[in-house]
Amino acid sequence: MRKVFNYLGIVVVSLSMLACATDKKEVSKNVATAIEKAPIKSILTAEEQINMSPDEIIGRLKKGNENFVANNLTQRDHSAQRREAMIGQYPKAIVLSCVDSRVPVEDVFDLGIGDIFVARVAGNIENDEIVGSMEFATAVAGSKLVIVMGHTACGAVKHAIDNTDAAAMEMNALQNLLNEIKPSVAKTEIKGEVSSKNTEFTNNVIHNNAVKTVEDIRIASPKMASLEKEGKIKIVAAVYNMATGKVQFI
Repeated sequence: MRKVFNYLGIVVVSLSMLACATDKKEVSKNVATAIEKAPIKSILTAEEQINMSPDEIIGRLKKGNENFVANNLTQRDHSAQRREAMIGQYPKAIVLSCVDSRVPVEDVFDLGIGDIFVARVAGNIENDEIVGSMEFATAVAGSKLVIVMGHTACGAVKHAIDNTDAAAMEMNALQNLLNEIKPSVAKTEIKGEVSSKNTEFTNNVIHNNAVKTVEDIRIASPKMASLEKEGKIKIVAAVYNMATGKVQFI
């Protein structure tokens, strides 16, 4: 009799395990179906670009950054977006970022093909070519927002703080670039050692450097300064934290 009950118990357990396995398969199937049916983000249209305000774009970028931090990026069909983009481009913003390979600008804001212009230069400083590109993005292509985005642990800023003599190593162009960052070093309040090893001081220089670049852009481009005064665009600074993935708008 005991053997019979043991056998029945094995059958019940086996059926329960089978049911669980079936449920898991069903759940997996349902998840896969939901993913397949989920809306895929298409590229930005001219109408969408026109109807968005600079503040609304900042809000969307903040939400996109939240998605990035949560590892919940929007599903995109890049092949389809690439084909759509052939018709034209209507990016909502231009981001000036450092060349640092650890700062994937589009991903940081959960964006895809055709969403933003991206300009890169070590230390996210402005020059004639960068400002000209920004004028094209805003005055010609209709972008409503200019972002100068610095980032923590910026190598260019660290070398500017430590007075690296790039010219002595026959890198005159790099020396000129570091010289553009040094005014931000000089204006930063000193707390402790003036060294890139002083993380608080370095982060403050990174912050000040992004703000200074924004100010320099307004001086270098009367056109963009005028568009900003009219409320048609905004020029803002931000800092990307590489440890957390968060972007702080200044």
